[in-house]
Amino acid sequence: MTELVDKFGRRVNYLRISVTDRCDFRCVYCMAEEMTFLPRNQILSLEEIQRIARVFVALGVRKIRLTGGEPLVRRNVMSLVQQLGQLPGLDQLVMTTNGSQLATSAPLLKQAGVKRINVSLDSLNPERFRNLTRTGDLSRVLAGLEAALAQGFESVKINAVILKGRNDDEIVPLVAFARDNGIDITFIEEMPLGHISEHQRDECFMPSDEVRSRIEAHYQLHPTTHNSGGPARYYRFEDSPSKVGFISPHSHNFCGDCNRVRLTAEGRLLLCLGNEHSVDLRQVVRSTDDDTLLRQAIVDAMGLKPEQHYFDLQDEPQIVRFMNMTGG
Repeated sequence: MTELVDKFGRRVNYLRISVTDRCDFRCVYCMAEEMTFLPRNQILSLEEIQRIARVFVALGVRKIRLTGGEPLVRRNVMSLVQQLGQLPGLDQLVMTTNGSQLATSAPLLKQAGVKRINVSLDSLNPERFRNLTRTGDLSRVLAGLEAALAQGFESVKINAVILKGRNDDEIVPLVAFARDNGIDITFIEEMPLGHISEHQRDECFMPSDEVRSRIEAHYQLHPTTHNSGGPARYYRFEDSPSKVGFISPHSHNFCGDCNRVRLTAEGRLLLCLGNEHSVDLRQVVRSTDDDTLLRQAIVDAMGLKPEQHYFDLQDEPQIVRFMNMTGG
């Protein structure tokens, strides 16, 4: 079987799919307050996404993460989830969500074969949560988390982006919340994607080492070899099953063992989060029904995957697309 291997010998077995660029939140680090979203005819149809995903799995991809925007605001997205959940050879179908729709969607996701859920949660203070998300209702997200936990997914995890001077006083409370609920939490360094005016990224940047230091003032952390199939590095507690992860694209570059590519909502196959190297798979799927050509386009794209990304917080972002376009 042909497998996806780039020119640096890295095997690609993980595909992240942005099913929509739309979201019911406007998180300050993710997008502008007034966003112009893509016309619907430029967005991949659910059938096109399923076709591309099927070919990726045939090429050795074993993990697919559905993201957005907010994936659960896409109309009829559950039909796609059900189809992907039945793909032979796919070991892990997982989702990242803001949690706003989880209270009603969690049972359907579990039935469709989703194994793990990541919920973005940057604050436990309702007013601050509203400020950081601009539109979000914390009570709905907490209800969604509770519903997901009740379904018995293999894992329910919190993702938190910490901004210095904005929510860094909630690092320890967020860890305590995760421990109280028996779930894991991952802290993610803010990534400089898209032009934002809400805050200065270099002034608000909080490196993973500083976040970890804050936690270790209250809890002893021990390194683990746990691997979720992504870039997070995990630590464990002595007295809790919860784990703390760190994703550090700035301070601890993880490009050497990158196993991921991303499909944007408009059908661009991004070979690196921090570069614009991409292949237009929408053009391929709309120009031919021949999966052989689609397969070859994907295989050939691996030659474009760069060795690493370069993020500089002090300069204007080289990547002008927002996170909602990228899928995290």
